[in-house]
Amino acid sequence: MRDLYETQRAMRNVRKAAMQRGVIAILDVGTSKIACLVLRFDGPGRMPQMDGIGALAGQSQFRVIGAATTRSRGVRFGEIDAMQETERAIRTAVQAAQKMAEVRVDHVIACFSGANPRSYGLDGAVDVADGMVSEADIGRVLASCETPDFGHDRDVLHAHPVNFALDHRSGMADPRGQVGNRLATDLHLLTVDATAIRNIFFCIKRCDLELAGLASSAYTAGFSTLVEDEQELGAACIDMGGGSTGISVFMKKHMIYSDAVRMGGDHVTGDISMGLQVPMQVAERIKTFYGGVVATGMDDREKIEIGGDTGDWERDRRTVSRAELIGIMRPRIEEILEEVRARLDAAGFEHLPSQQIVLTGGGSQIPGLDGLAAKILGQQVRLGRPMRVQGLPQAATGPAFSGAVGCALFAAHPQDEWWDFDIPAETYPARSLKRAVKWFKDNW
Repeated sequence: MRDLYETQRAMRNVRKAAMQRGVIAILDVGTSKIACLVLRFDGPGRMPQMDGIGALAGQSQFRVIGAATTRSRGVRFGEIDAMQETERAIRTAVQAAQKMAEVRVDHVIACFSGANPRSYGLDGAVDVADGMVSEADIGRVLASCETPDFGHDRDVLHAHPVNFALDHRSGMADPRGQVGNRLATDLHLLTVDATAIRNIFFCIKRCDLELAGLASSAYTAGFSTLVEDEQELGAACIDMGGGSTGISVFMKKHMIYSDAVRMGGDHVTGDISMGLQVPMQVAERIKTFYGGVVATGMDDREKIEIGGDTGDWERDRRTVSRAELIGIMRPRIEEILEEVRARLDAAGFEHLPSQQIVLTGGGSQIPGLDGLAAKILGQQVRLGRPMRVQGLPQAATGPAFSGAVGCALFAAHPQDEWWDFDIPAETYPARSLKRAVKWFKDNW
């Protein structure tokens, strides 16, 4: 625990240094593609300091000056499976993005999906030292949260204070400088498999790059696709990637729950490949051009040429009707959405005041998916695309880039996390077995 806190603080310092230099790369390590964006910052130091309180967590403006993607190899379910292959793919993407940006990059902020995320809601309270809340009080109140015993093979990826309460006033975003006696906080802790983090760490080191931050793709995708009202009132972002589907729930502009389903677009492609007995590449092409989830009368008559290069003329000239293709795709997509629904129910999503669901990620582009998702998830569903970011090439504005664009926004406007505050060493959270509270049921 302690060493993770130190690592995250060290990464924050690396990021600060990179911001000062003005160039940083964003790496989205996915199962089907590895995307790299190179950002140029105008630096947080240029913002005028207001009366002692600076911009929160060092916000700054940026533009994308380089972008590249490459086919991902060696990643399964969002986790690194073959180190050399992934290293090669990362090098390819980073080099192509550097070439476009005409600048060398040393620091990267990476986001990844999968790794069995688990959410905990913690709370803590302390008395304010001298009547006015200071930075040190926030460090103390965060340290007073009792950390659950989540096992030695897991690491904390995000630790956001999502709510502060001062005496009887709750729902504060930043209590610093306010007068009161008792400060309480709710903390959202996201843990993932430690091996997944370590592998990414080593892989990026082997590419001669320095890691300046890590984020969960589900979180960054929500960051870039949910509009402000949705982040404020409560919404879920479902990021359908190639190897896994990430779920994040936002409320009051903070992520309060996250989970992942170990299925994604690649599983649909796999089903097509087995059902039609064609190679994965052909299946991917058929899915992209002709795929869908709702069959109409027309689809029985619409024939799709499978094509192939086995040399067996009869076999290569086969056709299937679009209705058959939909019959192969729909069950798997329903299975993914049913699983997502089960996770949202377990999180108590129906207790939130607004229940908007936003679908994004490369897998969300299947025609008719939003209608099917609305049926299965039983809420309003819309398709989300990432926010417009200065300098982003047209090819990178689709839903498949929500994670990468969100990661860029996360780099420019990081939310305060546990490790942004000095936590007194002696009160470092003792691991307790107190089960994490489903705190948004009680607090909202």
